[in-house]
Amino acid sequence: MASASRLLPPAPPPAAPLLHRPRSHLAVPRLRCRAASSAAASSAVALLERDGAAQVAVREFVTLDELRAAVRLRVRTFYEYAVESVGAEDHRMALADREFEALQDRISGKMINFQRVSCINGTVPLSPSLMKAEDLCTMCKFVEDGEERVVVGSLDLNQCLWLPDELTGKRPGVNEDSQTRAYLSNVCVAKELQKRGLGYALVDKSKKLAREWGEFITFSVFVDSNMLVPILVIAKTLAGITDLYVHVAINNLAGQKLYKKSGFVYEGEEPAWKARFLGRPRRLLLWLDINKEPL
Repeated sequence: MASASRLLPPAPPPAAPLLHRPRSHLAVPRLRCRAASSAAASSAVALLERDGAAQVAVREFVTLDELRAAVRLRVRTFYEYAVESVGAEDHRMALADREFEALQDRISGKMINFQRVSCINGTVPLSPSLMKAEDLCTMCKFVEDGEERVVVGSLDLNQCLWLPDELTGKRPGVNEDSQTRAYLSNVCVAKELQKRGLGYALVDKSKKLAREWGEFITFSVFVDSNMLVPILVIAKTLAGITDLYVHVAINNLAGQKLYKKSGFVYEGEEPAWKARFLGRPRRLLLWLDINKEPL
C-alpha cells in the first residue's frame, strides 16, 4: 500500500554529539516500500466495525492539525527504524516537520510546477478499540470540533506537469493542455487497517475530486452606489484533470493490485540506473483516463 513518492529525503535533526555511541545504533531509517506483512495485519485489532462504531470519513483535509497528523502517518508508514536505534523519535519528528512545511507550500501554491494540490485523508473517531493501537493513536491523533480523531489513511492529489525524482507522464500529448495532468503521491494506509478497502476509498475520492477540478469560477464586479447591479461579470475556467498518474514500487504487489482495481494501467517504468542512484526499488508509472471514469 505504501507509496513514498514525495516525502522529503531523511535528514537527521540537530542533536548532541554522538561520540560515545556505536555507529550501528544511530537512527538511520530504512525506506519501507512493501505493504505490511500478513503477520502484522493479522495481529492488529479489528478497528473498522460494521456497526458504525469506527466508521472512516474520507475527505479533503479540514484543519492544519489534521494535516500534521496525516504527515505523521506517512513518516510512520514509509520509514522503519531498528528497535535499538538512538534518537529515532527525534528523527521522526524532524521528518514530519519538514514534510509538513513542504506540504503546506505545495497546497498554498508556493512551489513551482504545482498548480493545485489537495491532501485527502481517511479518519476515524478515537474509540476504545482503536486505542489498543497505541503508537498509531499517539502519532496520528488530532482534534476537530472537540472530537478526537485519528488519521488512518492519506494521499495527495497533485495537478502538475511532473513530480521531482519521478517518471513523467506522457499524456496528454505535446499539442494538448498538459496542465490537465495530475499525480497521486504519498499514498498510505496504517498497517493496522490495511486490506479493508480504505486504500481503494482514498483513490476513488481522488478520482472524483480530479473531475470536480474543472468547474467554473465566476467573479463579479459592482460599481453602482447600492452595490447591487453588476456591470461586469468575469467567468474563468480552471483546467480540469483528464489524465491521472501514480508511481508504485515494482516490489509493492499490494499497491499494484489496488491501482489495477481502481482502473490504472501500465505506461512505463523507471530505469534500473536511476533507481540505484536514488537508492530505492524501481518504480512503475501507471495511468488512468479520467474522462472514461463513471460520474
